[in-house]
Order: sequence, then structure tokens, then C-alpha cells
Amino acid sequence: MSVYTVVEENQLITFLEEYDVGFLESFEGISAGIENTNYFVNTRHNGQLKQFVLTIFEHHDFEELPYFLNIMAFMAEHKIPTAHPMPTHSEGYLKELCGKPASLVTRLTGGGVDHPSVIQCGVMGKQLASFHQAGLEYEQCRANDRGIDWMQSTFDEINTHLTIEERDLITAELAYQNQIDWAHLPQGVIHADLFCDNALFDGDELTGIIDLYYACNAAFLYDLAVMVNDWCRMNTENPADIHFDESKIATMVFAYQQQRPLTEAEQQAWPAALRLAALRFFLSRLQDKCMPREGEMTQIKNPDVFKKVLQIHQNTL
Repeated sequence: MSVYTVVEENQLITFLEEYDVGFLESFEGISAGIENTNYFVNTRHNGQLKQFVLTIFEHHDFEELPYFLNIMAFMAEHKIPTAHPMPTHSEGYLKELCGKPASLVTRLTGGGVDHPSVIQCGVMGKQLASFHQAGLEYEQCRANDRGIDWMQSTFDEINTHLTIEERDLITAELAYQNQIDWAHLPQGVIHADLFCDNALFDGDELTGIIDLYYACNAAFLYDLAVMVNDWCRMNTENPADIHFDESKIATMVFAYQQQRPLTEAEQQAWPAALRLAALRFFLSRLQDKCMPREGEMTQIKNPDVFKKVLQIHQNTL
């Protein structure tokens, strides 16, 4: 979540006329995250304050976005704590703003987690399994656009900007991952980006899962690995301090398996899943570093964090 597209007050007022949300009271840009433009938007409707998040999509087009927004609505309606998108007067969830697709969703309560507790890791493990099980009834399907093919093409795009060590590390890992048969593992709707900053908590109670704009159909195990790599490591941007809390990993995976036990094939593929999840975010952070995008409020995260995570997983085999 960053601000690449600046919205003027008069543009937002006109935009909100297509929704039954009342009148604009205030709005402000959100600097956290890195992919889309986001604003907090407050309105006054029948005397009551209403709070929303406005997202302007910087990479997706109108044709592919209904998958994400429909998932958000589906999960919210199936008791998964996600933000429900607001329908326009024409009943769709999308509208154009500043020449780009945009959506308005309810703003959930709670706050982000900087240093998750063991209890919170258990909550997330259980909730991710519930998310996966609920998604089995979701009929739309979308391939993972951050899969192996994307990893290879991204590496090809940026490799001249990388050090020899980085190139050798990524080349070796891609070769390893291309030997893994992910298609035989249980598949379904995954979040694909469930980092600490994409969940909201009130104490130890999960109040929301947000930012489903990488959601896709892929191996459930990969989704769990993405979450473990962020929630169960020392949450720091200093690679020298990176290490994993084994009690958090055990708690998260156990809680997940209480809802959806891992198959034998998934258990065997677990080390590879942790490595694949690390490689994906190592490459995306390298891409942002090598080819930064302009924006009013942007955030580029340190790729060396996931370089170290990848190396840790490689060395534990």
C-alpha cells in the first residue's frame, strides 16, 4: 500500500457519488506496503461516521480484478474476516478513478502486528486453514502470476543489476524449484501474501485479513510457507538479525493442521515450499530496488531480508 496516484478532493467527491456511503468528510494516503495506491476515506452517512479504504490498482486491469473483489466478498460472507467491497449503484465493485480501476472497501477494526506472539501465530495458522477450506467452494479460478515463470522472467529482467553472489544464489534456487512437482499437491484459493501487515488484530483476536490482490489458485502449502517466513522469523529489516522462532513455527503449523491436516506429499515438500516462498519475495524486493516506481509515498523493502531467509532454509536441508 503506497501512493503512486494522487487523488484530488473534487475527484474523490465525484467518485463517491456512485456509492451509497454519504458525503466525504476526510481522506489521507496510506504509506504502508508497496503495490497499489491506498487511501483511508471517511464519510458521513445519515449522521454516522463511515470508514473505508480506497484502492487504486496500479498493475491490474478491469478484466482481472473481479476475481479478487469477489473473493473478498465471498470470504466475508463465509465468516472469514475480510473487508467486504462496497457495491456501486450499478451493483459492481469497480469504478474508474484517475483513469485507473478503483474499489472502495469497508475499513476493518484492529491494527497491524509488528512482533507477532506465539498465540497470534496459532490464530493465523487456524485462520489460514479455514480460508483454504472456505475457498474450495469458490468457483472462479486464476493462475498464480508470481509463480516460477514470473520468477524466471523477473530474474532475467534484473540480473544485470545484481551481484555475482545474488545471481548464483537465484540461478541455483530456480534450478532446484524447477525439479519440484507442485501440481500434485492440494490446490485451491490462496492469499499468497499473508504477511504480518496484511492482518489486523485487537489483542489476540484476529479482526481482519486484508490485501487479497495476489490471491490465486495454487498449492495450499506455498501459502502456509509464505506466512511462516514472515510471522515466525525475527521481524527486522537487518539481515544479520534474521532467525526463526521454532515455537512459533510449531504452533502455526499445528494450528493449521488441526483444521486441515497436511498430506504426506505436503510434508515432504515443506522445505521446498519455504524456499520457494523466500525466493518469490527476494525477487520482488530486488525488482523494486533495481527498478523503483515513482510515487508520492512509496516504500521499498530490503531484499537482503529474504536473501537471508532463503539461505537459512537452504542450509537446513
